[in-house]
Amino acid sequence: MSFDAIDWQRPWLSPLRDVGQALAAAPDWVAAANALAAANGLHNLHRQPLRFLPQSLLPAGTPYEAHITATGEVPTRDNLHDFFNALAWLHFPHIKRVLNGLHAEALKTAAAAGTRGRQRDAATLFDENAALVISSDPHLLDALREHQWQAVLLQPAQQFFRNADVILFGHALVEKLVAPYKSITAHVWTVSVDPGWFALPVPERIGGLDRQVAQAIAAGFSSSDFCHLPVLGVPGWWAGQDRAFYEDADVFRPRRGRA
Repeated sequence: MSFDAIDWQRPWLSPLRDVGQALAAAPDWVAAANALAAANGLHNLHRQPLRFLPQSLLPAGTPYEAHITATGEVPTRDNLHDFFNALAWLHFPHIKRVLNGLHAEALKTAAAAGTRGRQRDAATLFDENAALVISSDPHLLDALREHQWQAVLLQPAQQFFRNADVILFGHALVEKLVAPYKSITAHVWTVSVDPGWFALPVPERIGGLDRQVAQAIAAGFSSSDFCHLPVLGVPGWWAGQDRAFYEDADVFRPRRGRA
């Protein structure tokens, strides 16, 4: 697999850049990911060591998430989708463990009921397409939920990031942004923090966020708990972010039920 398509200078890749570039430069990125996972003591819900292994070793008929829960082994293909999934595990192990547990429990329930189940759908949305929007300003988070796009986003990047941040979690979302286009939209999980969070070193921010969100979702959640964000509308993340940019209702859609 070639990593040439990834532009590591994109602003949305900033939290993943150091580890991502190191893995991409390694002769065997999966082996390098396993070394990092071992060094950081990563494990599954049963405290079995987390390991990235070839997808071909997944036993036939065994669900992917159930295998991770039972063994700590993450079936991994040599492609960008699974590369970004490995980065999610390395940066957000608490969230990934909780999501894996929700998936595994939902699989049991679904098997008994003969349906996929709403919790599994919600966990999949989080796993694949979530962005974490963090702010110490509750009014900003409320405005985002109401799709008040210009109030939230039509401001200089320096001003926006003074009391807010956007961190991409979903590995399918990050993969889409390798070839970005305006309408890419994330399922947003909002996170309230104290103003002091923004003064912390980045590793402490990520670690605290990982634990805080994992605790918030551990009891379960639904798809209706998300709001939405066209991610290239984040201030400074794309060119031409003038008023007309945010007035494009095909992308920056009004909230349902509102004109």
